[in-house]
Amino acid sequence: MQTDLSSRWCLVTGASRGIGAAIARKLAADGYSLVLHARKGKEACEALAAELESQGTQTRILLFDISDREAAKQALEADMAAHGAYYGVICNAGITSDAPFPAMNGEQWDAVLRTDLDSFYNVLSPCIMPMIQKRRGGRIITISSVSGVAGNRGQVNYSAAKAGIIGATKALALELAKRKITVNCIAPGIIQTDMIDGLPLEEMQKMVPLRRLGTAEDIAATAAFLMSDGASYITRQVINVNGGMI
Repeated sequence: MQTDLSSRWCLVTGASRGIGAAIARKLAADGYSLVLHARKGKEACEALAAELESQGTQTRILLFDISDREAAKQALEADMAAHGAYYGVICNAGITSDAPFPAMNGEQWDAVLRTDLDSFYNVLSPCIMPMIQKRRGGRIITISSVSGVAGNRGQVNYSAAKAGIIGATKALALELAKRKITVNCIAPGIIQTDMIDGLPLEEMQKMVPLRRLGTAEDIAATAAFLMSDGASYITRQVINVNGGMI
């Protein structure tokens, strides 16, 4: 008997654009209900919600800054108090602020670490106990980067944050395994989103053995698999989606 996935609500952070929006569209197509998060992208989230609802998907929108621990806690706890625990959480939202390390200022370091790494705690800490108490298992998916796996010049702050995400993901997977909550990480390579606007794309493409840049849909397909029942025996893994870069 096929599972009615509409009863499984999934939170997608950074859902207003790029990889987050692609993940939301793919999960909606698979039948999940969605909580769409953004910091400032209210209009984009509303447009995405309208698009998905026109196709029969249930949605809600949450607006908060993932680097603000108290704001995240209040928004998530209020949403879960009203609607129940999430089945899945996809920690996708993040920023970059690149510079060679000798020229990187403290604000650049702090902004990236607080947004990309601290948000692991800020988003997941309020969500974990309700997921456990529901006793129905669940899925947590984090988004790291090829920079977090191998490092990248000009991105010492970003590489540090994304490497930290990998370590945190692996440790949390061990803690939650007996609860049937899987915790996995996707490490994208060079993905065609507005985060790489203005960069030398032809030169970057030469770094990829498959000789093409990735798409947000490539990442969304991997996330959808990890969210599925078919991935129930996969946890504590880092899935590299990078065209063979490493």
